[in-house]
Amino acid sequence: MKFAMTIKEFCDSHSLGPTTFHKMQLEGSGPALMKVGRKVLVSTESAADWRRRMEEQSRGKFPPA
Repeated sequence: MKFAMTIKEFCDSHSLGPTTFHKMQLEGSGPALMKVGRKVLVSTESAADWRRRMEEQSRGKFPPA
């Protein structure tokens, strides 16, 4: 089981480009990051928290399916 992923892995798994990821980080809406040695990682918990926040912010913005 993987407990953390690189920024590239996070972007790939969430269909985000690096520019979008860095823009979200600057705006404060990206996932929490952690530094381990020289690597900057996103924990699986942080990714899950970020997805929940994005879902909450999106509620009511789309017509019912």
